[in-house]
Amino acid sequence: MKITVFGANNMVGKRLVRQALARGWEVIAFDRNIESLLDTDHLNEQLDAMKGYLFDDNAIANAIKDADAVVSAINGSFDGTDLSRSLGTKHLITQMEKHGIKRIVSLGGAAVLDTGNGHYLLDTPEYPMGLIPIAQEHMLVYLYFKSSSLDWKLVCPLYISDTDGRRRYNAAPDKLPSNGSEEIAAGDIADCMLNLLENDRYLHQRIGITPA
Repeated sequence: MKITVFGANNMVGKRLVRQALARGWEVIAFDRNIESLLDTDHLNEQLDAMKGYLFDDNAIANAIKDADAVVSAINGSFDGTDLSRSLGTKHLITQMEKHGIKRIVSLGGAAVLDTGNGHYLLDTPEYPMGLIPIAQEHMLVYLYFKSSSLDWKLVCPLYISDTDGRRRYNAAPDKLPSNGSEEIAAGDIADCMLNLLENDRYLHQRIGITPA
């Protein structure tokens, strides 16, 4: 399989690249700060590291043109001033639809998950005020995917730790699994995202994820 990873140089993206290469896949790693990835030992004939920007449609088109599928770990600031997560995803969706690439697994946020009674976590009184700007960005991403023609899946953790994890986690459609802590390792999220890329489970759904 050949995939394009967007946000390839952040804590989830780096692990997506590393784990995909370990699976024997070909990887196009796309990021505006790709230089440090080039200094790793992951660079080989399976990896094409591409410096680019999410608002550059030509760069996105070039990054996805030979891919079988896309994995997005696009992130942004916590204060809502950086719209890379939402508008970058919108540009990515547009180019995927234009070039006929259907499959994508994207990193989302727990704010868009269901509370169990038809409400988003974002809309509950307990949701932390300081996280509302980033939650609103996650909501836009979810809505962009819902209105798209893509075969999308949105993996939604609550908090992420910059660790490799143990490949043990719980996943559930539309809501956070009831067992497990709130913080999950970036490596476990990457493993879940790559596994989801290989099957049709949870198609067109949000997926809550917690450690096992």
